This record gives sequence, structure tokens and C-alpha cells, in this order.
Amino acid sequence: MDFGDLASRLKKAREKERGDKGEDRPFDFEESYRLRGKMLGVLIRDARMAASRTLEDCANILGVNPQDVESWEFGNSVPSLPQLELLAYYLDVPISHFWGQTTLQAEGKAVEAQGEYLKLRDRMVGALLRQAREGVGKSVEELAQAANLSAEQVATYELGETPVPMHHLTVLASHVGKNLNYFLESSSQLGELLAIREMWKHFTKLPQPLREFAANPTNIGFIELAYMLSQMPADKLRKMGESMLDITM
Repeated sequence: MDFGDLASRLKKAREKERGDKGEDRPFDFEESYRLRGKMLGVLIRDARMAASRTLEDCANILGVNPQDVESWEFGNSVPSLPQLELLAYYLDVPISHFWGQTTLQAEGKAVEAQGEYLKLRDRMVGALLRQAREGVGKSVEELAQAANLSAEQVATYELGETPVPMHHLTVLASHVGKNLNYFLESSSQLGELLAIREMWKHFTKLPQPLREFAANPTNIGFIELAYMLSQMPADKLRKMGESMLDITM
């Protein structure tokens, strides 16, 4: 969905205030504000539905009543910028989404995509579990016994017919010599986002001077150099270190 129609209505509202000869008339600010509020409301609801959040969820994050959020979505009232910033963070959309002209996926499509994703990931986790089990030479029965589960239960997990509960997956992974990272999604957009969030967690734990250095675009050359050094074989690094010592001595 886009807002071409609403945008054209805004333009017409301006032109409506002009006569046939082009003379200026007072601009109808009230109508302009009303249309802008409606546009923002559609975008707020769109982001909330795409994130599968309720009015109550958003209200709790912002410390307002669900009726307030509903009023925003209908364009009857308008949130402040700080409130939109919190909404953008909570609903995982860029803040610019709220002053754009394009909505996200429709609610039904988003729910359908989530369901398909879960089914696919259950099959992938099951296949990885089976691969790891076979890699350590264990049968389904042996793995089931080690994890105190039934062989039928483990078999349905491996086929992806039943989602593996986390407490079962943790135990099963330990008995096939894998950690949970082995089962994580890594190829899709979601997997990339989760990986970025993990990297960000480690980045924020760095001392502040290092964070500031890495975040400065002018230091990218130093970071690339450090990366290249980290990829070099140990013997070449040793020779480089020795050469540097020779130069400084």
C-alpha cells in the first residue's frame, strides 16, 4: 500500500485554497494536519500488525492507555517524536517508516510467512540433529536413552514433525557434541539480524575507547589492517614481528 491518494489529497487541499486566477487564499492547516495524522496512524498500525503486537503491548511500553494507541492509529490524536522512537525500537522498524509512504506486509501475509518459517526451521533443526547424531555414530535409540526420551519422540524431532523444546534440544545437543549455536539460523535475513545482535552485544562490552575507535569511519583502514593480520599464518606474523624488531633496534 502507498499513500499516493492521501498525498494527492493534501496537494488538492492546498490548491483548493487558490482561485481560478491563482490568487492566494488562507491555507487550510486543519485539513492538512488531519490528513497527516491519518497517514501516520495507518503506518503505526501497519508496523504494529507486522510485528504481531497488540494495542496493550505498545501501550505498556509507552506507559499510556491502549485507547491512546488506538486513537493514534485512527488518526484522532498524534504521538510525540520520543513516543515514535520507542515504538520504532519496540516494533523493530526504522524511525523513518513513520514518515514514509509505504506500508509493510499485510497482516495476513506476515502471519502466513511466520508459520512457514517455523515449519521450515523445525525441519532444519531436526535434520541438523540427525546429522550430528550420525556423526557421532549413535542410533536414535541410544540418543533417546541418553536424553531420557522415547525413541519415537526423538524420531519426530529429527523429521521436523514436532518442534524440539529448548530444554530437550539442550540435552540432545550435549549428547551429540554440539552447542546450541550449531542449530541457529544463519542464512536468512532473520539469521543475519540475530547474528548482528550477538555481535552488537559483544561490541558494547568493549572498553569505550575501543568502541569509539571502531565506530569512527576514518579508522576503517586500521581495522582492515588488523583483520588482514588476523588472517595471516602464525609463521608469517612471527617473521613480520622479527623484521619490525630489527628495524627498531
